[in-house]
Amino acid sequence: MAIITISRMYGSGGSDVAARVAQLLGWSLLDNAFVDAVAERLGIPVSEVQAREERTPSLVERLASALAVASPEILPPPTEQVPPSEERLVDVTGRIIEEAVARGHAVLVGRGAQSVLARRAGVLHVFCYAPREALARRVAERRGVSIADAEKNVDEINKQRDQYVRAAFKRSWKAHDNYHLAVNTEWLGIEGAAQLIVSAAQRMGIAGRDESPG
Repeated sequence: MAIITISRMYGSGGSDVAARVAQLLGWSLLDNAFVDAVAERLGIPVSEVQAREERTPSLVERLASALAVASPEILPPPTEQVPPSEERLVDVTGRIIEEAVARGHAVLVGRGAQSVLARRAGVLHVFCYAPREALARRVAERRGVSIADAEKNVDEINKQRDQYVRAAFKRSWKAHDNYHLAVNTEWLGIEGAAQLIVSAAQRMGIAGRDESPG
């Protein structure tokens, strides 16, 4: 099955680009559905997955997880639900990615999909980025916050995404050799970025010419 993975800096509009690419190609889109699927598989609230997704666990959390495995007697009473470890979340997310690939052509957004499918043939890996001021401007407009607050948000979330990929997959999130294509969404815009990605997929032979946006 042909797959496009889209990693994106927070504020780049990468999710919008992915949705447009999926629409242009008529492929399935797996974006927020990742969170829903992981939560359902683990039997935990969606809000918990959203809070922990793409976040590196603290040292305290890692120690607590290790101690719970090494010393079962310190576990909470059976009536209390034990949150899944970060490793378990990564494992389940990876399985869901593989299942999505098996179902058909798809556009996968974030969640380390570019790392999970790094060695798979028939996959186009894309990174969406923009200058920091453009990222902050988009976040400020969408969330209705000041530019200063948006800059803090952008810096923190992009730092977390980088740490997540390093911790889970031992890869550099922004390294050029992880991707076939990097697109500047400030320069190209959402539509221009999507069109370029579709053209690249066609050039690679993973999308047919009949799937052209016209």
